[in-house]
Amino acid sequence: MKRRIMKIWEKIGIVGPIAGMLIMLYISWNGSYFGSRLLVRHFGWSFSEYGYHLFVMAMQIIIFFVSGAIIAFATRGKDQNFYRPILTAMRQISQGDFKIELENSGQYRQFGGIVEGINEMASELSRMELMRQDFIASVSHEIQSPLTSIRGFAAALQEENLSPDIRKHYLDIIEAESRRLSGLSDNLLKLSVLDAESFPFEQKPYRLDKQVQAMILAAEPQWLGKEIEVEAELQETAVSAVQDLLSQVWTNLLHNSIKFTPQGGRITVFVRSKEEWVEVEVRDSGIGMTEEELERIFERFYKADKSRSVSSGSGSGLGLPLVKKIVELHEGSVQVTSRPGEGTAFIVRLPQQSR
Repeated sequence: MKRRIMKIWEKIGIVGPIAGMLIMLYISWNGSYFGSRLLVRHFGWSFSEYGYHLFVMAMQIIIFFVSGAIIAFATRGKDQNFYRPILTAMRQISQGDFKIELENSGQYRQFGGIVEGINEMASELSRMELMRQDFIASVSHEIQSPLTSIRGFAAALQEENLSPDIRKHYLDIIEAESRRLSGLSDNLLKLSVLDAESFPFEQKPYRLDKQVQAMILAAEPQWLGKEIEVEAELQETAVSAVQDLLSQVWTNLLHNSIKFTPQGGRITVFVRSKEEWVEVEVRDSGIGMTEEELERIFERFYKADKSRSVSSGSGSGLGLPLVKKIVELHEGSVQVTSRPGEGTAFIVRLPQQSR
């Protein structure tokens, strides 16, 4: 019913100006026809047939413009009331105030689409502004945390009576926090470059199974240090992709699994080739995640179960968003399944290389 009413208003909005023009023509034609006769009869004017026609035409023009001026003057306030909310809303948006919503009632007629567009623009700009504020707050917090640790332990090192073991412990913390700060900066830079689509995205064919194998061997000191058993089933597979970017994906997924897999746990890596997709699965026997955490793990700066960061090392919350961004740039997808206490599995699907 509401849609039908809106269509009627739109038709009225389109027909209205045409009807107004026809009314003005009707008034001017009839006014000139009867008015000219009354004037000629009243003043006793005498015209030739041609002169009389010119006089009637002149009367039509005068009456047409006079009636138009009268209508314009009478509706001037209505025109201002019609455009004022739209202009006010656009002025508010230009000043950074996005908390507006114009009521798209029948008064806007054929301009209803413009009103809807303004409402959508304000809503989207408001959402982006909230994201920007959250991003700045998150970055500030993530930078402030390691800086506070570095400053505190650097001040503690100035004490002369520290034992060599404590001094080394403090230096190890400063080094770890410095690496964390460097990693945060590096990930932010990569994400900004990928978001701006300014990365030289040149895809080349290469052996994916060999790349994943190299990443597993590169992480050997980490998983050996926790006595984690690593198994790999790597089917010979080729893809066309940016090799450096996908290296970041496998590195992040492997380090994530190692971080949250307890001592003596197990990690299994699969590379499978299917008809349309190439799959890489990283499965661990770690502590797993809840449904709520699974819904948010790809949000920037989100850290699932922050209590774990004390024992397992605090990340920046940018690793998995970076993984998702890189995979999507390759027109692929990332899926994750997990249960608390039962481990986690990440499955990355990439388009099969054209043959």
